[in-house]
Amino acid sequence: MILGFGAAEWAALALSLKVSIVATLASLPLAIWVAWILARRDFRGKSMLSAAVHLPLVLPPVVTGYLLLLTFGRRGMVGGFLEETLGIVLAFRWTGAALAAAIMGFPLMVRAIRLAIEAVDPKLEDAAGTLGANRFAQFRLVTLPLIVPGILAGSVLGFAKAMGEFGATITFVANIPGQTQTLPSAIYAFLQVPGGETAAFRLVGLSLVVALGAVIISEILARRVARKIAGS
Repeated sequence: MILGFGAAEWAALALSLKVSIVATLASLPLAIWVAWILARRDFRGKSMLSAAVHLPLVLPPVVTGYLLLLTFGRRGMVGGFLEETLGIVLAFRWTGAALAAAIMGFPLMVRAIRLAIEAVDPKLEDAAGTLGANRFAQFRLVTLPLIVPGILAGSVLGFAKAMGEFGATITFVANIPGQTQTLPSAIYAFLQVPGGETAAFRLVGLSLVVALGAVIISEILARRVARKIAGS
């Protein structure tokens, strides 16, 4: 035991960090793209896209997990295809936990990044367009540097949501120690056995430290970026 934590507790922390980091990094490019579409484009079905993006926030997490199981389980249409063609299994694997965490945190990431994009004056992008820059170049050279604080904020929100996700994860990948048991599911498991309150309390404190550390790092990076933008 290190610092009073057992092997199972450290394993739950390591898995939670891996799941959260993978979920955040994997969904970030798509979140930026969807946020830009919702902020800058007008098209038929925009309200439906926005509703679909935010659906995981209003659905019970268990429902989301069950839908993931139906879709990406071994008997699901997508899950069966992935297993047969690529040998990829998501259900009851840590990769499935990352998928569930990414879906649950995606709306928060999109919301933060969309607000950052909407705060950028479109005239700046139009000015770049008059100089010959296409839409991608306008976004890369003008919009992206200005929305970095929003991207950082969205990433922290997505990471925090992934770290705390329980309902969708335990429904989709269960609670297998060393394989799919994240911090929230480990806390739940300890609370189900007599005398497990102490271990659960330690994990709660550990979760608070990780979440607080992520927020502090995000604030430091956002301030540095803001100073760099202001000085450029």
